[in-house]
Amino acid sequence: MNNLIEKIDDRYKNVAVFGQGFVGLPLSLSFSFRGCNVYGVDVVKDLVDDINRGITYHTEGFEGKSIQQILKEELESKRYRATTDMELALKESNNIIVTVGIPIRNGEHDISELLNCCNVIGKNLKKGDLVVIRSTVIPGTTEEKILPVLEKESNLKAGEDFYLAYSSERIAEGHAFEEFAYMPTIVAGINKESAKRAKELLSIVCKAEVIIASNIKIVETAKVFENVQRDVNIAMVQEFARFTEALGIDIFEVINVANTHKRVKLLTPGPGVGGYCIPNAYHYLEPKAKELNISLDLLKLSRDKNANLPNIMVSMLEDKLLSIGKKIKDCKIGILGIAMKDYSNDDRISPPIEIINILKHKGASVFAYDPVVPTVYDFKVEKIDEALKNADAVMVLAKQKEFDTIDLDYLLESLNKGTILFDTKNLFVRYAEQLNNNGIYVMSI
Repeated sequence: MNNLIEKIDDRYKNVAVFGQGFVGLPLSLSFSFRGCNVYGVDVVKDLVDDINRGITYHTEGFEGKSIQQILKEELESKRYRATTDMELALKESNNIIVTVGIPIRNGEHDISELLNCCNVIGKNLKKGDLVVIRSTVIPGTTEEKILPVLEKESNLKAGEDFYLAYSSERIAEGHAFEEFAYMPTIVAGINKESAKRAKELLSIVCKAEVIIASNIKIVETAKVFENVQRDVNIAMVQEFARFTEALGIDIFEVINVANTHKRVKLLTPGPGVGGYCIPNAYHYLEPKAKELNISLDLLKLSRDKNANLPNIMVSMLEDKLLSIGKKIKDCKIGILGIAMKDYSNDDRISPPIEIINILKHKGASVFAYDPVVPTVYDFKVEKIDEALKNADAVMVLAKQKEFDTIDLDYLLESLNKGTILFDTKNLFVRYAEQLNNNGIYVMSI
């Protein structure tokens, strides 16, 4: 992508990005193909080895090129390289971006991986270095947790000897390169110079506006609010779906009609809320809310309702099976799509995976097909026919491009009479009348 290379201030030429996952890798490559020398740092050796061989399973693209093509070109240019050697990357770089996440385990946040990363950064920090935190965090984390670690380990003073800023990550997987470039970026610093330096660095990648907020907590909080509002809206539309189901009308048509109003933008219901961002967002607010003695009842209710959606999906299928004289423990259930969202290869916090685990716990035989997700599971099959053949029920849980090409004739050939097709993605409902006429029971969400 040589046409994107630009003249870069020497202060921002060398960049280390910590974390080479769904955010860190495309961010690293975005700096690289614009002319920076980039170290992509990760603690997972197998991941680093794959990346350095040009292997990634991400489904990203930019300017007509896949992320695989971009990665190959940047490795060949030697502007980008992945490494597990954190000290080397810090020695060679004076701009450090951290994308290490805070996982939620059993409803509790675990900040240890982020702090361990910052501990190593602090031990190797040099005068004049810029550190930009891009992880989604509990509001207050940058100043209350990260800053003290960096200062203690480096014996340097933030805002004087080195610069510290926070910039929220706002991308949607599948659109990372485009949204890094054209989504407005928000940044704040520990002082004005830190914010200014971070803005100049991020402007290399962001061609939209880079907005400086008045303080770091505002950016940290706004990021979490952005995710939580989607969680609340999804919980709301799921209740709408249960209402329209009882009323005997199509929720998707209702939403299409309602969204003709210029000030209405309802989301569409699905089998659950997945991925690393939205399901975790409430848990990033809750600790600070407890500390401040603030109630988040509405947000907690929405999170609890969304967390229960996989159970609701299985209960709906189980009720339908019972209505035709079948017990779920005696059934073969085919699954189409195990990614956490449509057209993704990401199966972290995936509602389809949770649904599969519930089905298996109830004794069902599960055969799941997803042509993009690379993770190996004992229930995963290599061909779509293995999921559909002789299935008592088929659940469509995530869209993939291959599924978009499935037509009515294929469904009629592949599904037996008496099969339940539970289409939670509204992908095949357009064939409902013909399928029902051929003895295939079509369910929508």
